[in-house]
Amino acid sequence: MAADLSQIVKAYDVRGVVPDQWDEALAELFGAAFVRVTDAEAIVIGHDMRPSSPGLAAAFARGATRLGADVTLIGLCSTDQLYFASGQLGLPGAMFTASHNPAQYNGIKMCRAGAAPVGQDTGLADIRALVERWTEQGAPEAAATAGTVTERDTLDDYAAHLRSLVDLTAIRPLKVVVDAGNGMGGHTVPTVLAGLPLDVVPMYFELDGTFPNHEANPLDPKNIVDLQERVRAEGADLGLAFDGDADRCFVVDENGGPVSPSAITALVAARELAKHGGSGTVIHNLITSWSVPEVVREHGGTPVRTRVGHSFIKEEMAKSGAIFGGEHSAHYYFKDFWNADTGMLAALHVLAALGGQDGPLSALVSSYDRYAASGEINSTVDDQAARLAAVKAVFGDREGVTLDELDGLTVTAADWWFNVRASNTEPLLRLNVEARDEAAMAKVRDEALALIRG
Repeated sequence: MAADLSQIVKAYDVRGVVPDQWDEALAELFGAAFVRVTDAEAIVIGHDMRPSSPGLAAAFARGATRLGADVTLIGLCSTDQLYFASGQLGLPGAMFTASHNPAQYNGIKMCRAGAAPVGQDTGLADIRALVERWTEQGAPEAAATAGTVTERDTLDDYAAHLRSLVDLTAIRPLKVVVDAGNGMGGHTVPTVLAGLPLDVVPMYFELDGTFPNHEANPLDPKNIVDLQERVRAEGADLGLAFDGDADRCFVVDENGGPVSPSAITALVAARELAKHGGSGTVIHNLITSWSVPEVVREHGGTPVRTRVGHSFIKEEMAKSGAIFGGEHSAHYYFKDFWNADTGMLAALHVLAALGGQDGPLSALVSSYDRYAASGEINSTVDDQAARLAAVKAVFGDREGVTLDELDGLTVTAADWWFNVRASNTEPLLRLNVEARDEAAMAKVRDEALALIRG
């Protein structure tokens, strides 16, 4: 009986509970399938701090070497450090992490050489099909010559590359609180920030995949409460929070106030446009603030709107030659980083921008944060399609309102917009609302929620 991998092979990665949904035996088959689908002669593998990660990574390596591929193991790393290794070494890569999921989960994020994404339409479906076949028919025949395994430390090179992309030489001294959430930020931050005029106050830097302090998901407000309190207590200039695999970075200002990832996208976009001569394409997904395309145009750039999800962003960046891309989930993508996402590089841009002037962060970001937003509101629904249809029916007939269905349903008026999209993995509808003022936002939000929740 072939294994059913439908529950663990997602749109962009493999993710599930270990060992209930997958284990080292399956990881070995994934390693062989990855080599077969990418036709790789050599690959690079990294892993996070979860208890199951080293064993799963080693099993994946066994599957890869069995089919003749040479393996470079870079050990403990952040996901963007794995992308760096894939880009720098020109090798397909696999990262063992479940990002911000609870401790019992693990997963694999895979990429082709140069950090090009592997998703459902770019190899992941083929990998799944091979693994399912091999669980029924037996493992593939071994290559005549097995591949080799070597170990390599890429942390210093990763840090040096990031530092080469942002000029931090002239910044003023800053006090920054960093909450690593017991994730991989505790491994990367000390090396990346070493030698800068920063007083770094570390929180939860101990690598612990059981997440004893809070979930390593800074987009959930309850997980940044400790950081907010510490920033205020320390009189710090800002706070940074990383997720479990440290590819996303969330920012709080000197008052402990959360800074919208859309404002960070706009700020970094302005800096990247200046760096690239005042022109270039910037990608933003359709739930980022109106302020993002406005700032991009004001700084000479061309904004391009995409669906939510890193495979769509990376695809559009490659197609358009974009210099930067941002999502409201605090993923930030850089042309100078193989079009891959790196929260650490975005953090360096924030430090450079803040340290290059005298005002507080709240004042600096205010020009990039122009509208009232609801944040993402999730509603559990029985029938996603029916609830979306109800929203469309009510708002579709209104004068001066436009609809588009690039990703879910986006409804736009002169003074507000909202987007409702279905979750790919749960019976949820996700609502984001933005308006020119708080009262208008609340009115539209409440009306839309009433329709969504029936």
